[in-house]
Amino acid sequence: MSLSPQFLDELRARTSLSALIGKTTKLTKAGREMRGCCPFHNEKTPSFYVNDDKGFYHCFGCSAHGDAIRWMTDQRGLPFIDAVKELAQAAGMEMPAQDRASAAKAERAKGLHEAMADAASWFTEQLNGIGGAEARGVLAKRGISADTARTFGMGFSPDSRGKLKTALKEYGDPVLVECGLLIQVEGKDPYDRFRGRLMIPIRDARGRTIAFGGRVIGDGEPKYLNSPDTPLFDKGRTLYNLDRAAPAARKANRVLVVEGYMDVIALAQVGIQEAVAPLGTALTEAQLERLWRMVDVPILCFDGDSAGQKAALRAAQRALPLLGDGRSLRFITLPDGQDPDDLVRSKGIGAFEALVADAEHLVDRIWKHELAAEPLVTPEQRAALGARLRSHAKTIQDADVRAEYLAMFNKRVWDYFHPERPADSFKSFRKSDKPKQPISPRLIAISQFGIDQVTILPALISGLIRFPDMIAPLAETLVRLPINAIQLRQTRERLLDVALRDQNLETPTVITTLREDGLGGVLAKLKEVTLAFSFLAHKADPEQARRDLAFVAEKLDVGPALDVELKEANDRYVSNWDASDFEEYVRLLKAKQRMEQIFMDALSPDDMPVEASEGN
Repeated sequence: MSLSPQFLDELRARTSLSALIGKTTKLTKAGREMRGCCPFHNEKTPSFYVNDDKGFYHCFGCSAHGDAIRWMTDQRGLPFIDAVKELAQAAGMEMPAQDRASAAKAERAKGLHEAMADAASWFTEQLNGIGGAEARGVLAKRGISADTARTFGMGFSPDSRGKLKTALKEYGDPVLVECGLLIQVEGKDPYDRFRGRLMIPIRDARGRTIAFGGRVIGDGEPKYLNSPDTPLFDKGRTLYNLDRAAPAARKANRVLVVEGYMDVIALAQVGIQEAVAPLGTALTEAQLERLWRMVDVPILCFDGDSAGQKAALRAAQRALPLLGDGRSLRFITLPDGQDPDDLVRSKGIGAFEALVADAEHLVDRIWKHELAAEPLVTPEQRAALGARLRSHAKTIQDADVRAEYLAMFNKRVWDYFHPERPADSFKSFRKSDKPKQPISPRLIAISQFGIDQVTILPALISGLIRFPDMIAPLAETLVRLPINAIQLRQTRERLLDVALRDQNLETPTVITTLREDGLGGVLAKLKEVTLAFSFLAHKADPEQARRDLAFVAEKLDVGPALDVELKEANDRYVSNWDASDFEEYVRLLKAKQRMEQIFMDALSPDDMPVEASEGN
């Protein structure tokens, strides 16, 4: 089917946007526009506006924006073509003609949808009939009310091989086999797939029944049985309860992913409507994309047993390559052996909400898993931890997110294995008026405006490339440096990565690695650095250059912390007029002055920035 721009423009023109939105959102007149509380996020003061003349809505609170079609896809959760069809029907417009194959496929699907709808009604009748007493007892035992059962369309399939087949005989066996209601065995008559089970309809985004899940009543295997894949149902692309959870998730600004139908139903019964469940498989890429269409950070809540935690880890690993644009996951760890249904029924909604509030981030889940994966006693085991973490990070396709994960993993590894790192490392500057090692007169060109961190950071990175044997000794300092420039941050992480794996790293190897990682542009820009650092000059003493490189790294690390403590000491003295506060302020001020004086004393009238070609 081809939808021309002209057709879509006409559809938008014929649709009253305020009437469409007003069906579910209360709007009031505000000049030439309509105004109301935004349906995409919780708010008390209206900031959501609908303009019929221009044909769009906009929220000044959360920036939700779109036209009638966007409303149907984002707020209702419909696929694009289904949104267009529904709007066209309401506007009295004929959809463009389909080609013959598409028309035949649509007609066949229509028959399958009708068969599934009738099957759902028949199962519900059986649940409420005489034969459904045992199934109703199961619901009562699980704490599922009659109202909740009606809301979710729950039913019962009698323990018979032919009752459903007989009830829907007007559709014919081929149609019932195609939609998964009957099982066809070669050489035998088709028979009912679901027998002696509590039936739970699985619906698409439009609320149409496309499959069933059946829970066995009493003993039997399998405990849960789903419909097979059919022209209507692809279990890897479907989420249970999506039709009801999508609008609820946009209002609550969250979506919960649980393991099974009963968890979804139990949460809905206590007021948590924004829960969905995969259908017997690990979360797929398609299901993750569906979730991210609703919220940026879905919350995964799998069972607290070993199988549930393994499922959560598989979901985390599958999500890593797809991260970006704020998209991530968070995880809830349930008490061992409990699922959300158990927790809500035993301890109430408050206990569950407390876990949601404390949900851990994706990066934390990966870190904890790898930390517990094996002992970390030997150097080889410690190196393996870093390698596994870097391997996870490198699967992330988004370069910016990948760099942030590498940075965080590097920092955590260093912090974990170096807990003895002294706090307030800048205190060494309080001990004497002069540094332990002499600083060369070519250390830095500095103006009366002080140190320009934007200029020094590229120089530091360039110096590390020239002296790669300094990367590992300075790693603890380097991971703490706040670097805003994305490419410089990526370069730092790559330098740390290669240096921690190769103790005999040389400059040509570093340059080749950076170029292979697409950072050749950074190398070109680093050649433009023209500061008078000894570690950028070819003729400088190597040992002096290394001392200067270490000093500059520590200066960038310590300087901001020293400034913060200096300000805090001054504020305490101004507030309290206490002599001890003044003494602390003076000590810190002298430390800062000594640090700056080291740079100033290093200059002489002959000190000039080195040329780019010389320094790099």
